[in-house]
Amino acid sequence: MKQPLSTQTIALVKATVPALEAHGLEIVKEMYARMFQNAEIRDLFNQSHHGDAGSQPRALTGAILAYASNIDNLGALAPAVERIAQKHVGLQILPEHYPHVADALLGAIKVVLGDAATDDILAAWGEAYWFLADILIAREARVYTEQKEVAGGWNGWRDFRVEKVIRESTVIQSFILRPAEGGSVMNHKPGQYLTFWLDIPGHPPIKRNYSISSAPNGETYRISVKREPHGLASGWLHDKAVAGTILKVAAPAGEFFLADRPERPVVLLSGGVGLTPMVAMLEALVAEGRDVPVHYVHGTHDRETHAMRDHVRALAAGAKAVRVTDFHQTPLADETADRDYDVAGIITDDWLVSNTPVGEADYYICGPRLFLRSAVSALSLVGVPSNRIHYEFFGPADDLLAA
Repeated sequence: MKQPLSTQTIALVKATVPALEAHGLEIVKEMYARMFQNAEIRDLFNQSHHGDAGSQPRALTGAILAYASNIDNLGALAPAVERIAQKHVGLQILPEHYPHVADALLGAIKVVLGDAATDDILAAWGEAYWFLADILIAREARVYTEQKEVAGGWNGWRDFRVEKVIRESTVIQSFILRPAEGGSVMNHKPGQYLTFWLDIPGHPPIKRNYSISSAPNGETYRISVKREPHGLASGWLHDKAVAGTILKVAAPAGEFFLADRPERPVVLLSGGVGLTPMVAMLEALVAEGRDVPVHYVHGTHDRETHAMRDHVRALAAGAKAVRVTDFHQTPLADETADRDYDVAGIITDDWLVSNTPVGEADYYICGPRLFLRSAVSALSLVGVPSNRIHYEFFGPADDLLAA
């Protein structure tokens, strides 16, 4: 059994909270600069999160501050630890990578804090780092083992061939992926994602996560990718990933997924490309023939950006208790209500609370951060408990909701 942190370490780490509040981002940026001197370590990370916007450094700064603040109550961090472990598995982080992070973190603390970073402070942070690292390493080892031992599972990077490309809207394309060697694939949990290693000419290897937008079938996966403005990976996939293209893929991962055999009503709520895990969940619920009511609610700009509309409607038509409500924020001039969309405008808090079963439903939410913040806050304020609100956001968790 793992030994707890010493009382001295807990006290010293908590004493550094004010310094982290003042200098945390500077420490993290220095840490990444040190780590990225090693190309092998640099290539483990999604570099799109380390640009001028600095979303990943801000995310890690918040995580370190949360760890220091809660180091005497680590149970509060359990969901964050699971999320990090799942991300690490997708990126193929291994135990041998952890010492590089430790050296970079402690070196950065020393440089930024100067004389305030005493030997005792550095020793305490070293102990605290390895305490958390050992928890993550153990959890990641279990996930790797589960992935390898399940039917169709694998570890590392597996070659998949793009079998088919489907234009879903003016901004979203789907890619049907089948193992290049023709084997089976592990059944993912609807809501999980695949991690891709992309070799794009003129760039270092890059990593991207894309939600699986299909229910498990044991043979293929489908991802549905939005072309982002100036998006290196999404632009390359849209322009270059034709049928026959080989992609390196890690096994499904992620802590956001549909509960097995749900007993309560389910609300699938999405904005924009956030529909991708929701379509996977809807397909799975319909395939299982569950009697629980399902309400699929989606918001997008207009008919041209509305992906998978006909597919979702067909699923609902063949199901027992599925209701679909589509919002178009700015319908085109020739769009017609009840044909192209159900409600004009955005999904408001009042509409959500008034038209979904807040007293009993499980909510699965995915979309832009502002959309998530509004939806989660509205549901929390009317008393929906946190264990019935499940959400996913794309990118690092630098904007976690207070709820």
